[in-house]
Amino acid sequence: MKKLIRITVILGIIFLVLHSTPKLALRTCVFFMGYPKTAFISNIAEDGYHNKMDKNKFARLNAKAYTLTKPPFEKATESELRNYLVRKKGFLYFAKYYGEL
Repeated sequence: MKKLIRITVILGIIFLVLHSTPKLALRTCVFFMGYPKTAFISNIAEDGYHNKMDKNKFARLNAKAYTLTKPPFEKATESELRNYLVRKKGFLYFAKYYGEL
């Protein structure tokens, strides 16, 4: 029983650390999308265009757009997965692919 509690606590701490900042949340998202190399080597910058154009929408969502400088290439759609939306929920951050529009 103690071993199960210890494992649960360790996994909980890892989850909290991986979602503690917007950039870590974005790297975690890219890693679990199946692009581990990109998650580690790509630089992350704020996406000025989307943040400016969707300012009101992002304010309601408590979110901000970020872009990868070396985005992964998805073969199925033959496109780069460049832009991501990072939302803040409480003290944690969660990222998802945002698209090019």
